[in-house]
Amino acid sequence: MLSQPFLAYGRQSIDQTDIDHVVEALKSDFLTTGPWVERFERELAAYVGAEEAVVVANGTAALHLAMLALGIGPSDVIIVPAITFVASANCAAFCGSQVVFADVDPVTGLMTDETFEDALNIVRRDYSELRFAGIVPVHYAGRPVPLDQIAGRCAELGAFVVEDACHALGTVDKGVMIGACRYSDMAVFSFHPVKTLTTGEGGAIMTNDPELARKLRALRSHGLERDPARFTGLGFGDDRDSGPWVYEMQALGYNYRLPDLNCALGVSQLSKMPHFAARRRRLVELYQAALASARMPVSWAPPMPDSDPVFHLMAVQIDYQSLGKTRTEIMFELKAGGVGTQVHYIPVHRQPYWQQHALAQRNLPGADTYYSQTLSLPLYPDMTDSDPAAVMAILKEVCGV
Repeated sequence: MLSQPFLAYGRQSIDQTDIDHVVEALKSDFLTTGPWVERFERELAAYVGAEEAVVVANGTAALHLAMLALGIGPSDVIIVPAITFVASANCAAFCGSQVVFADVDPVTGLMTDETFEDALNIVRRDYSELRFAGIVPVHYAGRPVPLDQIAGRCAELGAFVVEDACHALGTVDKGVMIGACRYSDMAVFSFHPVKTLTTGEGGAIMTNDPELARKLRALRSHGLERDPARFTGLGFGDDRDSGPWVYEMQALGYNYRLPDLNCALGVSQLSKMPHFAARRRRLVELYQAALASARMPVSWAPPMPDSDPVFHLMAVQIDYQSLGKTRTEIMFELKAGGVGTQVHYIPVHRQPYWQQHALAQRNLPGADTYYSQTLSLPLYPDMTDSDPAAVMAILKEVCGV
């Protein structure tokens, strides 16, 4: 029996400590950019092991700013896996850049060394007039993409690596936490309510490059420079362009700031990350045990032995054809039984915009196969230990096996 009348596929976990932090921020002198922003950035960087954290309005803004800080433009092409949210590719389009989509492993949904090389060969063969600028590998569902070989190839080619780690806060790969930028120029997080940590809306860019961090902070606030040591002069020729009020707009930036209110919530949530991570790992283990004994045409790939993911999604693979039911039918019947589900994701290269605009649109069988079978089951820390088995029992009944 489910612990609640309805289990969503994901939701935030908020307690009185979170509320108290937000109330404290509300009673302070700062509601927008203030001391909570600096504190959240400092504590987030320390948690993941990066030198710098730059918090922004959402994960999409984080991806966009990463591209801007790297100077990506119309003469560039980047590689993005086809199984991801559209923002992973859109961030390049925002800058006028081109995208070649990489196929993914049909079991895990991750870009691989082989699918990366296939996409790179397309760039070299058909778009040699463009510069291969870099990649946005996606740690889908919380599973880490093995980046040692891919990052090495990018380094050889002078290309960037920006990790889309929006699903992977807390995930450890080969002993290093995702976000520490071991293999990348930057890593990006999202703090949407269904993610492991929430700030309501919000995101962050992690980097070990202080110059990139400086650019990111300027670009998130209209491209404004407030450090007099970096001023170029406003051209008045007198003391009207000096003083504590003076700022210079040295780049075209955006208002992508994350307010103090949100960062106060982020500080509180970050203190609970050990609990959130442990709960998600425990629930996934219980799902695995229930699935192993269920005898259904439902599978889930365990993580690689040298990784320790904090899963954002419990995305299983279901052989709908063998069941004689469509995914839509399964989802509606599960909903009637109190189980919320979602599909992550429609392959981005199938979207109408990208059908018209992306380079080298071609058959990506791994992405299509993954999409045709995936279904995300409930996974969030406030679920009880009995919920995974109850979800699997309802799924078995719906499947009729």
